[in-house]
Amino acid sequence: MGTRSKLSMTTAVEQETLEAHAILWNQTFSYIKSMSLKCAVELHIPDAIHRHDRPTTISELLSSLSISQDKSRHLRNIMRVLSQECIFKSHITPSDEETFDLTPVSRLLLTTTSFPHNHNSSPFVLLSLNRHLVDSFHQLSHWFLKPDATITPFAMANGKEFWNLARELPQFSDLFSKAMECDSNFLMNAMVSTGEGPFWGIETSLDVGGGTGLLATTLAEAFPGLKCIVFDLPHVIGMAEKKTDGIQFVAGDMFVEIPRADVALLKWILHDWSDEDCVKILQRCKEAIPSKEKGGKVIIIDMVVGLNSNSHTSLQTQLLYDVQMMTLCMGKERDENEWRNLFVAAGYRDYKITPYVDHMRSIIEVYP
Repeated sequence: MGTRSKLSMTTAVEQETLEAHAILWNQTFSYIKSMSLKCAVELHIPDAIHRHDRPTTISELLSSLSISQDKSRHLRNIMRVLSQECIFKSHITPSDEETFDLTPVSRLLLTTTSFPHNHNSSPFVLLSLNRHLVDSFHQLSHWFLKPDATITPFAMANGKEFWNLARELPQFSDLFSKAMECDSNFLMNAMVSTGEGPFWGIETSLDVGGGTGLLATTLAEAFPGLKCIVFDLPHVIGMAEKKTDGIQFVAGDMFVEIPRADVALLKWILHDWSDEDCVKILQRCKEAIPSKEKGGKVIIIDMVVGLNSNSHTSLQTQLLYDVQMMTLCMGKERDENEWRNLFVAAGYRDYKITPYVDHMRSIIEVYP
């Protein structure tokens, strides 16, 4: 007579509890995935694999990275975690040796190649996992219980608001600028490579909060004859390398006055600010551009939550970024209704949304 194992007699409720426990543990330890990714970027592991130009053993990685061979098992653990997340790909050779190769994800972390389109997302990863940002999330529950709604979790963790810290810490400001540069490079290469889009026929473009001018440089190179103005705070403009013909750098405050141009470009700017501040920025832009009939418009590159999310991963990223902006600067990612309310409050007549840039962001053209 056969016997039934104790495990097979687990009730449906007990099985559900066991699965829930596994999910809870996985979520609890998710930060280890991010920190393992940060470790791989800081060690330049993707570059090391790329130099080998083939699946690479742990021993070869250790030698290439000048890491002691006695840390073999520890590096293997990191690589296995990241392979589970599709950052790398694990292979077992016929001789039963484990090797690791690049994937489309880790190729985005290469610093030694032009694939794809000179894009390197490593600075963005390092900014997002910088201690000043990560420490802010330890303050979330304290922030929710705090009656003062004006201070952010970021300020609670760092003693200063995000933009003030960037002004006072050149290294942090430089990290932020490099992260925004790599994102601009990715977005603009994706847009101009199609040979179409909202920038055709424009004579002058004003990049509000344009940082060091990489986005404007890409536009100027893609659209000959386009005159670009990069507008940002004085300490940011002071860091810019003003080398590209046809680009003018202007320092100022977007809440006070904005230089005149046919088009005002706001790339990943408005999500940093409250609704009230966004209305002010949009009003300053409206004062700086001509009427719609004369070609005036504001081009916004930002998320429209739920509109452009064609997968669970994309929507989840939008929602995570919404919490990120809340934590860092009391900003937000907006759905279409929230965007519409801003445009109406700022006195604009019409808008058009194109789910165009990537799986998470859109181009919004707003007309006075």
